[in-house]
Amino acid sequence: MDITNKKVLILGGWGLVGSAIARRLMNESPSGIILTSLKKEEAEEICKELSEEYKKKPGFFVPWHGNVFSRNDYKDTPRDQLLENDETRSEMVKDIAGELNDKMLNSMALYKLIEEHKPDVIIDCINTATAIAYQNIFNSYNTINGILNGKEKNFDLLKKEVEKMMCISYVPQLIRHIQVLHNSMLKFSTKFYLKIGTSGTGGMGLNIPYTHSEEKPSRVLLSKSSVAGAHTLLLFLMARTPGGPAIKELKPTASIAWKKIAYGEVKKYGKPINIYEVGMDEGVSLSGKFSRTTDKKFNSKSNLNTVFIDTGENGIFSAGEFETISTVGQMEFVTPEEIAENSVREIMGYNTGHDIINALDNSSMEPSYRAGFLQQYASNKIKALEKENKTSSIAFEMLGPPRLSKLLFEVHLIRLIYKSFNDYINENYKTAAKKIHDLLSSNTELRNEIISIGIPILLPDGKNLLRGPHIEIPSRSEGEEFKLDDTKINKWAANGWVDLREENWKLWNDRFKAIIKDTEDHPDAAFSSRYIFNKEYWEDFDTINIGKVVGWMFINEEDGLRIKG
Repeated sequence: MDITNKKVLILGGWGLVGSAIARRLMNESPSGIILTSLKKEEAEEICKELSEEYKKKPGFFVPWHGNVFSRNDYKDTPRDQLLENDETRSEMVKDIAGELNDKMLNSMALYKLIEEHKPDVIIDCINTATAIAYQNIFNSYNTINGILNGKEKNFDLLKKEVEKMMCISYVPQLIRHIQVLHNSMLKFSTKFYLKIGTSGTGGMGLNIPYTHSEEKPSRVLLSKSSVAGAHTLLLFLMARTPGGPAIKELKPTASIAWKKIAYGEVKKYGKPINIYEVGMDEGVSLSGKFSRTTDKKFNSKSNLNTVFIDTGENGIFSAGEFETISTVGQMEFVTPEEIAENSVREIMGYNTGHDIINALDNSSMEPSYRAGFLQQYASNKIKALEKENKTSSIAFEMLGPPRLSKLLFEVHLIRLIYKSFNDYINENYKTAAKKIHDLLSSNTELRNEIISIGIPILLPDGKNLLRGPHIEIPSRSEGEEFKLDDTKINKWAANGWVDLREENWKLWNDRFKAIIKDTEDHPDAAFSSRYIFNKEYWEDFDTINIGKVVGWMFINEEDGLRIKG
């Protein structure tokens, strides 16, 4: 796409890659750039630095700070502090594991950010895999295991630690992030999303020597790679979703360097490294028990000052560390300017050969000609066996969702009475509702089959339900007992109950009309290859194919169109 006069949001804009991309973007004349960082001073620092470099008008470089993975009210509060507070921790559990709704979506920091600036392009330079995986679920497991195996069980402490584990669970956090990102970009018409991802190991394998404990490689490091891979597959799905932005991901597989080389104070986790004074006569005896920590007081009169190379968010390395990691056959490195160049070229439509999403598209197996040819054979064989055995194979509630089973049975009920589209359309929907109710009343076998696969039947009064020992809707995730109201009943009826109320059969009448209109609006007198859903597909509407009808619905009502294949 043309970047000229487009607004660009760079998530992680203070970092090494984000700032390099911002500089490269200036050659393409965007209308403004928003740069984010976790800390306020970092976001303001990079915006000030760029403003001085490019002398743009005030407001061209806009800073934003906070945690994009949290709700907006919590974005500036340290995560550890939120986890220690009973009230905020409970809310975090809901934000991560609860069902996403409009209220929750509107409360999230990322949603608020996109709502405020409405960017045309989002470039995401946050190391999402690190941010999620380095919360270290294994430490949480050890804590909970210690409580469970202790002599005295402390329920309040156990509850607290279990809630904390839920808050740092990797996959729920990643899923919620993708849901918020996708819905926000749809709502505010973002046109392009580019992710700067990671492999988690800087391009090395399971033999990576740069690990996080005595394990090689550590579980935490493998968690980072796992989250990175899951993130890519979710972006792969997002790229196959109609109506959304173009999705691409670049995945540097090397160390990224560098920001500056200097002599000065060395800081670790933002704090100076103290130089402690320890004499040769102060040895500790290695007998009995040994502890990682000690109560001994150490003297420090200075901090570590030496030459270092600053690699941005990856930290600062000594000369020896940099030489080791960048030597041939080790992690080596790639420059942020190279990443920036490829990023801008991908946004502008050039093929750099480095887009992971495109690579997955090109290497994954798609539907085949052979399978398409054989689909008709399978369908015909199924129909022949149905006729031979005097049965109808409708739904088993294995494919999911329950809405699919509900819809298939409802179309089947229509088909049993009305042999064609026009037969049903020409019937008054109230009369149709009564006939369908009478059919279910007399057809005990069909009624019991529907109920037995977990699909209840809502009777015409909307106040009584036929059900079996188990039901699919409401789902287990919603709970076990509910206070009923019309909103819940309507929701469940739409999602997984055969609905015998008159208004539902009016809805089906409208659907059948829409299918016919959609076909007639695209006449195909030349029998061209342009249209699939023509009159021949629908057998001139003389029959009702329940699978085709529900497939059309999923495309047109559920936005469930496959756009790649």
